[in-house]
Amino acid sequence: MTLAAGFAAPAFADEAIVGTWKRPNGTLISYAACGANKFCGTVMTGEYKGKSIGTMSGKDGNYKGEVNKLDEGKTYSGKASVKGNTLSLSGCVMGGLICKSESLARQ
Repeated sequence: MTLAAGFAAPAFADEAIVGTWKRPNGTLISYAACGANKFCGTVMTGEYKGKSIGTMSGKDGNYKGEVNKLDEGKTYSGKASVKGNTLSLSGCVMGGLICKSESLARQ
């Protein structure tokens, strides 16, 4: 029975976004499964260590959700995509009039 339960477990850990990522400024961010097709980002180092950077939903390397820009105190509507060892994050406010993007490297 234990073997069957192992096969029934969701494969969220296999999603491309799961893992640790390094921002251009050196800060490490970790994304982990936190629900059905949902992934929570947490700052692992630096001034905002332990803070949430938002939640993404999706699969197969393409995600949508919220991105918290902690140094600005703002939350952006965000998108993320993973290609190889690069996580591309983008966030927009005001219906897409103001957008910011960043590329992170898998650690």
